[in-house]
Amino acid sequence: MLVIIDYGVGNVQSVTNAFRYIGSDITVSCDPAVIDRAHGLILPGVGASGYAMEKIAPIADVIKSQAAAGKPLLGICVGYQLLFEESYEMGTHQCLGLVKGKVIPIPTDMGLTIPHMGWNYVKFDDDMRLFQGLGEGKHFAFANSFYAQMDDPDAKVAYTGYGIQMTGAVEKGNIYGCQFHPEKSAADGLQVLKNFVKICHEEL
Repeated sequence: MLVIIDYGVGNVQSVTNAFRYIGSDITVSCDPAVIDRAHGLILPGVGASGYAMEKIAPIADVIKSQAAAGKPLLGICVGYQLLFEESYEMGTHQCLGLVKGKVIPIPTDMGLTIPHMGWNYVKFDDDMRLFQGLGEGKHFAFANSFYAQMDDPDAKVAYTGYGIQMTGAVEKGNIYGCQFHPEKSAADGLQVLKNFVKICHEEL
């Protein structure tokens, strides 16, 4: 069983639909007992990471302890941003601190349309398990005004470009995250989700 953590922010239904479409055994919950029984965790999210941290605060320690125990965790969009140490969206906020780095705004002085909405090419680091079978890079659907500035030598990173080079995804041990929306990225996005399910089964 995989658990989508429903903490009241964003795209739970679309992520749930995508996992069920690929045949995954999915439960939606924020109950610590259910989270503890899961083989893998998915942390979705849409909107501002500052607001998301306020909503997730009651179960933040549960998520961190599960991650520390080695359980696979996948953050999507704002859920991905919460994996880092700090966010500067809606003020300065401490995040989950599972990956070293901070979430900063996409520059507004470069003539870029903010928020960044649309499909962008993501180039993968070697041997990233989330992207197994997808070659060196693919296009995925993004919707973000902030991005993660990486500062973790132990993490593998996939990059995308939008006037500047931005992190598109990260892997660090059992921690996985993608700034883009795999559940909205057609067949290649579904393959990312299938790869995460496979990772969770391999860790049993």
